[in-house]
Amino acid sequence: MAADGGIPAQPLPVAARAPGKCIVFGEHAVVHGAPALVMAIDLETQLFARAAPATSLNSDAEAVRENPYFREGLARAWPDGPPLAVRAVSRIPRGAGLGSSAAFSAALVAALGAVTGGIARRDLAQRAFEVERAAQGVGSPTDTAASVAGGCVALNGGDGPPLWSVRTDERAWEVRRVPDPGWVWVVAHSGIRRATGDQVRAVGRRLASADGAALLERFRTVAREGIAAVVREDRAAVAARMRENQALLTEVGVSHPRLEALLAAAAPAAEAAKITGAGGGGSIVVLPIPGREVDLTRRLARAGGLPFVVRPAPHGAGLIESGVRP
Repeated sequence: MAADGGIPAQPLPVAARAPGKCIVFGEHAVVHGAPALVMAIDLETQLFARAAPATSLNSDAEAVRENPYFREGLARAWPDGPPLAVRAVSRIPRGAGLGSSAAFSAALVAALGAVTGGIARRDLAQRAFEVERAAQGVGSPTDTAASVAGGCVALNGGDGPPLWSVRTDERAWEVRRVPDPGWVWVVAHSGIRRATGDQVRAVGRRLASADGAALLERFRTVAREGIAAVVREDRAAVAARMRENQALLTEVGVSHPRLEALLAAAAPAAEAAKITGAGGGGSIVVLPIPGREVDLTRRLARAGGLPFVVRPAPHGAGLIESGVRP
């Protein structure tokens, strides 16, 4: 195993898992170098790969061509490898802003990295991001960083232990550990799927407008103060920064009537709630009033959401014990 707790070597067949994620502060702005706080959540994707006569994903041979994450993962982590049958199952709703594609990419790269002699965690983080960015065309390593690291992490913010840097030709993001305050969170999917790349490009155009620099600075301030509030376990300050972050996301145009309905439904049982992820659909994240978690999930379900009570996943992408089949 790599010195940084990476993925050890293991021959085929191999099984891997990776958690989804929830962005607490800084979505969209992090693409442009601003800080973000993201936590891996205890909803995960599991993946099993074995040798086969032809390459497929969940018995679909066309996935190599039609699924961009599978295609890019194979291109980067298995370029000259023999055919594989890959099966993936997930508890993470697709297109929900909860990191389904990041978890799939991280689990796939982890599995193939094991078969090719093991992979250091920093290299897993870089390669999983490259898979996701190639598939989407744009984006930041926020989702894949959480899926690879587990727990809570900050990009370009905080003063916790450094984990690694993730880079493109234009930009680098420093990933640091943030201590988990031990809180319970609730996420709720609106049922509206959205394309992350389209939302990222639209917000990029907004941030390139006349007031874009000032708007980006406001995102930076909210995320920086929010990360510090999480570190000192100040729920009131975290809630206040979440509300500010939500106002900024509304201002850049990534809200949706279904998201607004969920935010309104959550309000009586929440300290704060906001969109998480790219927006335009997808999900919200809620910091519940302690003891009101069940009431909160009922309110969200009655409003048409799919709620999950979550905690930060303690471990990032890794192998499943030999003999376990997802």
